[in-house]
Parts: sequence; C-alpha cells; structure tokens
Amino acid sequence: MGAGIAQIAAVAGHTVQLMDNRPQAAVEAVRNIRAQITKLADKGKLSPERAAQASANLVAVQHLSDLAGASLVVEAIVENLQAKQALYAELEGIVSDDCIFGTNTSSISVTAIGAALKRPQRLAGLHFFNPAPVMALVEIVSGLATDPAVADTLFATATAWGKTAVHAKSTPGFIVNRVARPYYGEALRLLAEGAADCATIDAVMRDAGGFRMGPFELMDMIGHDVNYAVTCSVWNAFYNDPRFAPSLVQKELLDAGFLGKKSGRGFFDYREDARKPAPHTETPRAVPTGITLCGDSSATQALAERLAKAEIAFNHTPSVDGRIAQLHRAALFITDGRSATQRASDTGFANTVLVDLALDYRVATRLAVATAAQCADDAADAAIALLQAAGLQISRFADIPGLAVMRTVAMLANEASDAVNQGVCSVQAADAAMRLGVNYPQGPLAWADAIGLPAIRTVLTNLGTSYGEDRYRLSPLLQRLVFSKKQFHG
Repeated sequence: MGAGIAQIAAVAGHTVQLMDNRPQAAVEAVRNIRAQITKLADKGKLSPERAAQASANLVAVQHLSDLAGASLVVEAIVENLQAKQALYAELEGIVSDDCIFGTNTSSISVTAIGAALKRPQRLAGLHFFNPAPVMALVEIVSGLATDPAVADTLFATATAWGKTAVHAKSTPGFIVNRVARPYYGEALRLLAEGAADCATIDAVMRDAGGFRMGPFELMDMIGHDVNYAVTCSVWNAFYNDPRFAPSLVQKELLDAGFLGKKSGRGFFDYREDARKPAPHTETPRAVPTGITLCGDSSATQALAERLAKAEIAFNHTPSVDGRIAQLHRAALFITDGRSATQRASDTGFANTVLVDLALDYRVATRLAVATAAQCADDAADAAIALLQAAGLQISRFADIPGLAVMRTVAMLANEASDAVNQGVCSVQAADAAMRLGVNYPQGPLAWADAIGLPAIRTVLTNLGTSYGEDRYRLSPLLQRLVFSKKQFHG
C-alpha cells in the first residue's frame, strides 16, 4: 500500500521519499515502482517525459531524520495503535510544525492516534484502497482534534492526484468498512439458515444484484483472517451492536485455517484440480400459457418487455394486492421482508411465490425465488416457468425472510443512512465511497431512492419482526424521510 501511494504522488509530480525500517526495503520499493511506471509508459498511459520525471521523483532514504524537509508524511505501517503513535511522536521532533501527517489506517481511530501527539491538529486519515494506483476512492478522515484546514488540504491533494476524495469523521470503520458490513453479514446469515449454498447466493448477488463479486468469493479473496478481524473491530468499537455481529460460520473457517485463496481453502476450494461448485439453477419448465402481468411496477414492466421479446403471449391487469404476475393458481410478489409462508398466512393466499430484488429486472440474468409452505407444487412450477420464459435463470431459496438481494440492499442503505445521520459523512460521500471503494453497482442511498424509501422501511420492519432482533432497527434519518415523503437525493 505504501508503494502504491508513493507511485501516485510521484506521478503527480511530487518528490517522494520512501523510508522503511526493514533493510533495503525502500530501495527495493523504488525499483518496483519505477518498473510499474515504465509499464504505464509502455502502454501509453504516461508520456515518456512524465514517466521519466516520476521515476526521478522517487528517493529511498534510510533514517527518519532524512524526512526533516517533508510537507506531508503518509504512513502505511502495521495496523497497531501504539506503533503509529510512536512513529508520529518521533516525527514531531524531526519535521516542521506545518508538516501534515496522513495516516492510511483502515480501522484505527484517528482521534486515538492523534492523542499521543503534541500537535494532533496536524493529523488526519488519508485512507486509500488497495491497489492504491487503481482504486479511485480516498477517505479523508478527521479526528476530534483535526484542523479542518488540514482535512481540506488533504482533500484537495487527493483530488489533484486524480482521486475521488470524501470527507469522513473518525468513527469505527469510517465509511466503507462500516457500511459494507451487511454485505458480508447478511450473506453469512443466509448460509447459516440454509437459504442456499455459497455458489448460489454469490450468483444471485452478481446476476440479479449487479455486484462485481458475490460475498463469499469476496471474503475468500480478502482473507477470512482480515475480514473477520475488521468485523470484530467494528462490532467491539460499537459496543457489540448486533448490526455488526460476527458470524460463527466465518469463525469456524478461521479456526480451521481456511483463510480463503491465500490458504487454498475458504468457502470454496482453491487447491489444484478443485472445481468451483455451480449455482443451483431450476431445471427448465415448459413455456406456460395463461400469463397475466399485474400493475405497472418496474418488475412488471421488465417482465412485459422480456416476454414480448420472446414472443410469449400475456394479458395485463391492474394489481390490487401488490402482485406482479399470476398464472393458473400462482401469484408472484416482490419480497417485502416477510417469508413467503408468513405472507401467505397474512393474506390468505396459499400459492404465494416471492421474487427477489434485481438492480435492473430488464437485464438481470438470474433471480432468487421462495415459495410458501402452503404453496402447491404445480403453482410453484408455474411461477418458475413464467420467469424462465422471460429468459431468467431461477435459483430457488429456502423460505428465508427478505431473500438475498433485497435484504442486503435494505441493510446497506440503512447503515449508510445511519452514518449520514450520525454526521460521519454526507449522502453524496456515502454513495461515492461505496461505488468507488468497493465497486458497488449503485450507491446504497441512491439505490434506496430508486426502490422507494417506504419499501425499504417495510422490508426492514418486517425483518425486525421476523427475527425479533435490534439488528434490523431503522435509521432515524430513513424514518424521517419516509414520514416527510422525501428522498436521500433531491
């Protein structure tokens, strides 16, 4: 990470001194960064002149005292509070009073790091994401003592370096590592409750939700030692708030030494000759007749477009109870956070089939569905056949409240809303951070606006009722916006 930050600054035109406490590590880093810069020039991404200047900007030094003339010192050392405090305390006796300190910590309180300094106002978080030269986001994190002018200078600097900077307050996880917890947490709950297997949940999150990676393959890539540690850190820092509770499923992997790709095993097997399991997909049914689409929701409109393209006949009628389609004895509804069995009981309609959320129902290639325990087999088959006729692969889940994409997006939006409500960041910063820091297909608050805040509120309320847990409590900001009939954006 340190080498990546050094590359960014050197390419931007700054003289960059690299220092490492391991012998020759800085010299090796300079050599490697120059090789990367040469590759960029060879690909035409940097002019030869700019590449030569960037390489000349890199200087390896051996001692902290060599940094006396620096105007900005960025550390990317071990994630240990005492180590970071000791480094900056020593630097205070070397650099000038107006030198800015930028810590690249991903999880340690900037306020706590600054508490050991004589001039804590000069310290702020400058949190890059890995790989730093590629990832666009930088979180500018202000501790309690951080001078706003220092944060603004770092914001302007990161922007000048070609990054998208966002301001954040020093709270556990900052923006990204806090708001992202439900992406892992809800998937782990689905797995623990037997909703579906890892490959199927991942496929639904990619093919319906539009996420670049499913939660289980992503955790395997990150490493369960790292991912679990971050979850525990945020959970402990929030005094064991159930929203951030770690999973026993992941703890078992950690205890077994199944850390993911780097150890050869995680949720998936990466050893030689191992085959990644395929997602469960319902076998094809015959093209049904007697299809009726209901209402004018985005899901209904998408089904109409897809069926028309496939030259499959259908009727259209208003929706009186929220159903999006019906045929024979089955009715299809978008999940609202209740199980299909509860919804069937509440409405008295036994043949209830629930459909998961999709980022865009027009282009989704897979959907998750769940059927009520009261639902007849032929009704379930008819509903699946309808969706297959529209060109969708169908993964049938156990009847778990909220299915996969809907409950995850609702929880991501709720957590982002709480971060905004608590003054951690702005609405715009929350959405930008999640799009650019972890490549979400849409900012969670913009996504909530698109779904409709009343619908998000209903999903969370029903999840809370189903589980009887404070985990699904609603963000006060989200509730206020629902009551005032406003949105996060506009």
